[in-house]
Amino acid sequence: MVHFVSTLLKYYFGNMGRSIAHLDLDTFFVSCERLTNSQLVGVPLIVGGGERGVVASCSYEARYFGVRSAMPIKMALRLCPQAKIIKGDMELYSKLSRTVTEVIEESAPVMEKASIDEFYLDLTGMDRFYGSYQWTTELAKRVTKETGLPISFALSVNKTVSKIATGEGKNKHNGSTKLNLDIPETMVKPFLNPLSIRKIPMLGEVNFNLLSRIGIRKIQALSEMPAEILQQLMGKNGLDYWKKANGIDNSPVQPYRERKSISTEHTFSQDTIDVAKIKGLLIGMVEKLAFQLRSELWLTSTVTLKIRYANFDNETKQCKIPLTSSDHVLLRIAEELFDNLYKRRMRLRLVGVQFSGLARGTCQINLFEDSVKLVSLYQAMDHLKARYGYDAVNRCAGIPLKSKSK
Repeated sequence: MVHFVSTLLKYYFGNMGRSIAHLDLDTFFVSCERLTNSQLVGVPLIVGGGERGVVASCSYEARYFGVRSAMPIKMALRLCPQAKIIKGDMELYSKLSRTVTEVIEESAPVMEKASIDEFYLDLTGMDRFYGSYQWTTELAKRVTKETGLPISFALSVNKTVSKIATGEGKNKHNGSTKLNLDIPETMVKPFLNPLSIRKIPMLGEVNFNLLSRIGIRKIQALSEMPAEILQQLMGKNGLDYWKKANGIDNSPVQPYRERKSISTEHTFSQDTIDVAKIKGLLIGMVEKLAFQLRSELWLTSTVTLKIRYANFDNETKQCKIPLTSSDHVLLRIAEELFDNLYKRRMRLRLVGVQFSGLARGTCQINLFEDSVKLVSLYQAMDHLKARYGYDAVNRCAGIPLKSKSK
């Protein structure tokens, strides 16, 4: 039905400018905690964990003192010593995220769930009948009324501009008064030009520093750079950043379909009893799936291991775990499952791993108890894997699974 509606909109309104809404739940983790404990309202609040951990989310009261997401907890407490620290409850956050998703899904013609607290809607053509801005305003009010969670939005001609506009609307008054912006096509460049290049989605610290060194700190300066030079300097990413700086983003709003699980399995060319070889392959399989989880912004709560003996007998074993997408956690669980499952001293024909019970979230969100160094390590590894293929960097003990040719 969603695909049919999307096709109709494109058929009737294909020549019209696009109308894309970006909705973002405000300080989502903090808002969830305050729903369950009203005494936290108005209190500087940090969602994270452990003295060596990082800030996953923080309230506007904490942000006033300079606390930001991904900041080390120790630094956050130096800036705001009166802040209350909460470890966080991903089960609660995922449940409330699903509730919000259902409310939006009931009304939106085409919806894409970008993360646990972000949504894109394609409202192209709606102005002809009702008014995209008015409709989105009423939807945001309905979300807050039915879930108790505050939500911000912005409208523009594509996903990039609407996402940036949502952030700018929140920043106008430090969260005390939100502005839900509507940026028409004629205002895209005047809106983007004075902003810092930090505002461009997916432009990380490394690329920000690279561009800053050559004097590009504002979006206008980036948009005026020859695209060819940026491509030579930064590869494909340079061209992507140039397009976003010029307000160009033709990516569609992908209709939302909840993924149930991800899995991989390997059939040996010759049946084997070599446990070291099997475990090395298992490490490579788990690393590959964990990278896929983080790339697609998923966390898993169930690990299932499957083995097939040479006589074609199949055995499986699964384990429920706290939501995670971290290699070191999933590797330990997978190895424990294998040790408990592989009891017959018989050759194996196949081994497989499945992650299920998925919920939206990110690697950073999940690493409440881990050090800043470990968070940074995962980010660096994922950057290399995304650029050069998931076999670009692997654990020495693992057997890498070669990337598919592009």
